Amino acid sequence: MDFELKEENGFSYIEEGEGNVLLLLHGLMGALSNWDEVIDTFKSNYKVIIPILPIYDLPLITTGVKSLAKFVHKFVQYKGLNNITLLGNSLGGHVALIYVLSHPEKVKALVLTGSSGLYENAFGGSFPRRGSYDFVKEKVEYTFYDPKIATKELVDDVFRIINDRHSVIRILAMAKSAIRHNMNKDLHKIDIPVSLIWGKNDKITPPEVAVEFKELLPNAELHWIDKCGHAPMMEQPTEFNIILKSFLDKIKV
Repeated sequence: MDFELKEENGFSYIEEGEGNVLLLLHGLMGALSNWDEVIDTFKSNYKVIIPILPIYDLPLITTGVKSLAKFVHKFVQYKGLNNITLLGNSLGGHVALIYVLSHPEKVKALVLTGSSGLYENAFGGSFPRRGSYDFVKEKVEYTFYDPKIATKELVDDVFRIINDRHSVIRILAMAKSAIRHNMNKDLHKIDIPVSLIWGKNDKITPPEVAVEFKELLPNAELHWIDKCGHAPMMEQPTEFNIILKSFLDKIKV
């Protein structure tokens, strides 16, 4: 990644470009680099911002999706952001939904891709065994349609995280919080434009999850990407960005 990581007031984030704000939220074990192609494509016309979510830094007792949404609000307040288009992948989508419900005045539109919040089959139903590199590799590959997307660098990152006791305890706490905080009964309150961009081959938040989001969100459109798993912006970035651009053009004022 060639983007500068800024450190200010307890926040770590990337900020590129000028214009209307695209605020991107990564997943449970996602990295800022997951969004590289989105930044490259949209930084010429938008201010693209990605904060690092403090998944491993919260006190264990407050580790959960609501705490992450509160963190996002503190960041938005610190940066003085308004009229935001919020994009979230996986856990980041779940956090985005909670944030929109709490602060609808801040968000213009929402983009969800492989979002949790209704159902998530994390790691194919089992958590990676610590110390087993091959098992971790298999489960990271499960995230994608094309297992080659799971590079050694990506697998090494996940292996390192789950072999750190401090981190793995918080990952488990965050995953349990996400399961407990089901959004089914709240989604009807979100009436801003929503674009659902989903991999047809997503095994973690499968296609029926996207269909349910479409049914429950009053102002949502659903787009499928073929030969694509849980992280469309990584696996099929060109198609993802075409769909995203069309949505952004549509909501321009």
